[in-house]
Amino acid sequence: MIKAIVTDIEGTTSSLSFVKDVLFPYARTHLPAFVRQHQDESEVASLLEDARREAGSALDIEALIAQFIDWIDRDQKITPLKSLQGLIWEAGYRQGDFNGHIYEDAARCLKSWKEQGYVLFVYSSGSVYAQKLLFGHTEHGDLTPLFSGYFDTHIGGKREAESYRRIAEQIQYRPEEILFLSDIREELDAARQAGLNTYWLVREQAVDSQAAHRQTVDFDGIAL
Repeated sequence: MIKAIVTDIEGTTSSLSFVKDVLFPYARTHLPAFVRQHQDESEVASLLEDARREAGSALDIEALIAQFIDWIDRDQKITPLKSLQGLIWEAGYRQGDFNGHIYEDAARCLKSWKEQGYVLFVYSSGSVYAQKLLFGHTEHGDLTPLFSGYFDTHIGGKREAESYRRIAEQIQYRPEEILFLSDIREELDAARQAGLNTYWLVREQAVDSQAAHRQTVDFDGIAL
């Protein structure tokens, strides 16, 4: 019996184009000025030190900026980069430069599931901070009250079964009581290996009844 639902974001609750065509370019454009302006603030300074350790070199501020840009261009899932992007996006949300995109069916079903008593969580490669910003600034309103917790790459990689075991342990549900939603087969494979139930979101594609995981084109097709 499903009691908890863990959802991915990109391609699942939110369009890939919003992340790739809006959020990522915004962060790339504003990152140099943001880092130069805020480098001495404790939160940013800590992220910069984490980035230096990740790069394996005591880079100066301009070299660090270049390293961040390189990571962005190569779509690297580097934790300090994700955290820094979250801070930059916060400024964009608060300035009204954009709203977080959430599919209508996802927003509606998440609200319904919450009302039915399911416990909802988010697991994304984007930082927890960025996740809360996205769900907190949507055209459907602030959706953050729907969720009981958020997970990012601090818990582990999304294609590693151990990450899902850790999530199950932290939220205190047995793996078989948890449903994981994603648009990436390798993530679903890892979740299943950890004992979780899975649903594969294939938006704008045809459902393959022979696929390795149950598929649906939207949240309305998810049978709990």
